[in-house]
Amino acid sequence: MESMSLLTICISAMISVFFLLSLLAVVMRLILAIFPQLEVKTDSTIIAAVVAAAQRLYPGTTVTKVEEVK
Repeated sequence: MESMSLLTICISAMISVFFLLSLLAVVMRLILAIFPQLEVKTDSTIIAAVVAAAQRLYPGTTVTKVEEVK
C-alpha cells in the first residue's frame, strides 16, 4: 500500500511541474506580445570587438562581413 501512495505522489508532482511550466510558457508569450523585442542595430563597438577577437585568434586575418545568424 505504501508504494501506491509513493506512485501517487510522483504522478501528482509530475503533473504539477508540467502545469507550472505550461503556465510560465503562457506568461512569457503574453509578456513578449505586450512588450515586443526591440530591433537591435549593429554597433561599431561590437564590430570592433569581433575584429579584435578574430585578429587575436588568427593573426593577419581580415574581417569583411559581420552578420547575426538567427
